[in-house]
Amino acid sequence: MTVDGADTRPGATRIGRAARYGLLIGPSLSMLDSSIVNVAVPDIAQDLRAGLDTVHWVVSGYLLSLAVGLALTAYASRRFGTMRIYLVSMALFVATSAVCALAPSIELLVTARVVQGFVGAPLVPLALSILMGKDGLSGGKVPVSAAVVLFLAPALGPSLGGLLIGAGGWRWVFLVNVPVGAAGLLLALRLRRLGTRARADSRFDPIGFLLLSAGLVTTLLGATRGSASGWGNPAPLALVVAGIGLLAAYVRTSSRRKDPPVRLDVIRSSQSLLALILQVLASVIAFGTVFLIPVFTQQVQGHTALATGLALIPQGVVMGLGTALGQRISTHIPLRTLVTLGFAALAVSSGVMLLLTNDTPLWVTAIMLCGRALAAGFVTTPLLAAFLAPLGEDELADGNTLYNITQRLGGAVGVGILGSMVATGADSGAALAAFHQVGAVLVALALAAGVLARSLSRA
Repeated sequence: MTVDGADTRPGATRIGRAARYGLLIGPSLSMLDSSIVNVAVPDIAQDLRAGLDTVHWVVSGYLLSLAVGLALTAYASRRFGTMRIYLVSMALFVATSAVCALAPSIELLVTARVVQGFVGAPLVPLALSILMGKDGLSGGKVPVSAAVVLFLAPALGPSLGGLLIGAGGWRWVFLVNVPVGAAGLLLALRLRRLGTRARADSRFDPIGFLLLSAGLVTTLLGATRGSASGWGNPAPLALVVAGIGLLAAYVRTSSRRKDPPVRLDVIRSSQSLLALILQVLASVIAFGTVFLIPVFTQQVQGHTALATGLALIPQGVVMGLGTALGQRISTHIPLRTLVTLGFAALAVSSGVMLLLTNDTPLWVTAIMLCGRALAAGFVTTPLLAAFLAPLGEDELADGNTLYNITQRLGGAVGVGILGSMVATGADSGAALAAFHQVGAVLVALALAAGVLARSLSRA
């Protein structure tokens, strides 16, 4: 599997440009909603007369229920068909967004957000399965448009949220999903016959589902609490350890079950496992900065959400260029060399964080982010392609779901640890020192990942 190119296979189907972007609207909204609500918490608390501890469940409830939905995605795709599940998920996501926008109480808002996260979980892995399958854009290739959208969406969440709140209030954070999501749904309906078909013989595995979903939720809850209250409190660490134990139990038992929720036999070899591990490290390195840089520019440097959002936009474009350039280079150099170079570039660009000061211009920060985005294009999509390359059409949903789970889980735990480091800064000087420490950690992780990438195959 490669990135965005012409498909020369006989009989290959090409999704039209409008339908392709329509298919990406669902994943974009799902990923935006993971971060866009963060900036609305104070306004929601004031308007609905609720405590901040309660309102934070508007954010946490979404992320935790999304993990439960991911645990069910691959089975649902096998049982009922990829595109059918995607369309139902998209329709319910739009409907619950409307409920969130109109919620008169905090109880209804939290409930709607929990449902929204659960029904929106299939959107990212199933959209990628369609785009990368035999009926997709390029018969097994990773679209540049998908790489750009999925990288840019979480980065712009807080800034876009601030703009919407300033323009119309916190309810617009949810209301904007309705017309945009409806347009995406109408475009995606044109593709309803694509994707894998339903398999009536697929059976639900309740024990496997409970182990996987409970493991994901417990680990994510621990990471979230660790980021908020610090890891000195034993509760977050205990939750993470318990969650990892449940996930380990799922790994041990899944091979003995006929239809596990997510098939682990899609990890074809040690090379596939290595690609997953490297992707976890890439998620920590990339998304750690995506979520922490807006905190630095707004809380330490005093820039507005609008200015920060504008500084974040160029990295999405550069990510697309990096993805396309990485694909072009990959035909001339081995995979391990390309990924190693990507991690080396991530180390260098992360090192720039050590030079940030309270007076660093935003354009300098934007250049640093662009360097990271360019490097990420050399890492993320080649690793995804390497992981999915051995899989058949009917295995793509499991492969993309597993990849998405590891990416989100690794990113959440990493951001939780890095976020707790930044939270220790009580004043601007301490906060700046904490960001420098985070930069040093990211450099070390990128260098370690680069060394590990040397074990990838030359293919």
